[in-house]
Amino acid sequence: MTTELSLIGLLRGRWVQHTDPMNRPTTFLADPPQSPAVTDAYEGDLASDGYVNNLTRVWCWRPDVLASFQALRADLMADSGLSPREVAVMVAATAAARGDAYCALAWGSRLAKLSDEATAARVLQGVDSDLSGREAALAGWSRQVVQDPNATTEVHVERLRDAGLNDQEIFEATTFIAFRLAFSTINDALGARPDPQLAEKAPRLVREAVTYGRHV
Repeated sequence: MTTELSLIGLLRGRWVQHTDPMNRPTTFLADPPQSPAVTDAYEGDLASDGYVNNLTRVWCWRPDVLASFQALRADLMADSGLSPREVAVMVAATAAARGDAYCALAWGSRLAKLSDEATAARVLQGVDSDLSGREAALAGWSRQVVQDPNATTEVHVERLRDAGLNDQEIFEATTFIAFRLAFSTINDALGARPDPQLAEKAPRLVREAVTYGRHV
């Protein structure tokens, strides 16, 4: 029903307030005013996911910033040596350490496709036993950056080098983690709850591993 309401709102040229079946707001902000940039962002979600994401409604108060932030993240990783699976490990570990259910469900599902759902669920629970040396090092570094970046030492960085990461990859990984942390913080602080469609599509073990953050 939510998807249908979103589509109707788009077709009629106005946005409906996004609520769950119990009529509870799914973000703390009202829907942003209509504009061509907002329309583009909403239609992009509809084309890719079949519904307008709650986080997109939050970010569309400044769709120009959303587009710039997405482009900046893409530019960072465009020439990186980090693999898609390593990136998924970092985001899953970052989201779990931050207690962000939204990104944990989204990227836990993505990691499950790149590995398996049991591996993804364990990363979301802070267990790295099924990961490669590089992946485990990146997961540990992600948690350290989230929890206490001032406590890092040269020893932590040397562990990343020992796992096979060069200094450029270490910079890229750290910057990407920080970008994801900023993204999660904005979504969480403004009350963006994970979309029910996102949770429904997530593998069972991933859903069961996400016991933190805002409820779907």
